Amino acid sequence: MATKGRLRRTISRWASSSEAEARDLRRTFVTSDVQPIADAPDRTPVRLRGSLRTVTLQPRGGVPALEAELYDGTGTLTLVWLGRRRIAGIDPGRSIEVWGRIGAHDGERVLFNPRYELL
Repeated sequence: MATKGRLRRTISRWASSSEAEARDLRRTFVTSDVQPIADAPDRTPVRLRGSLRTVTLQPRGGVPALEAELYDGTGTLTLVWLGRRRIAGIDPGRSIEVWGRIGAHDGERVLFNPRYELL
C-alpha cells in the first residue's frame, strides 16, 4: 500500500512540473504579436516563438532535411529545413522565432523552410 502512495506522489510531482513548464513557456513566448502554436491556422502566414525540444537529421526523398520540434507550452510543431544537415544555433533547448505557412505532412503539422531568428 505504501508503494502505491509513493507512486502517486511521484506521478503527481512529475505532472505538476510539466504543467509548470508549459505555463512558464506560454508566459514567455505567447505575446500579442505572436500566435500560440495550438491556435495558429494552417496555410496562412504565421509568426511563432518557442523552444526547440529536439533537432534531428531526417532524410526526405533522398534529400537531407534538418527537423526540429518547436514547443511553446500550448502545442508542438515540426520545423523542416530541406537540403540542410546542420544550421548553426539550431540546437535543442534554444529559443527561436519562426515565420512561414503551416502545412500538413503525413498527418502532422509542419513548417517547411521557415524564416527564423534565434532568441
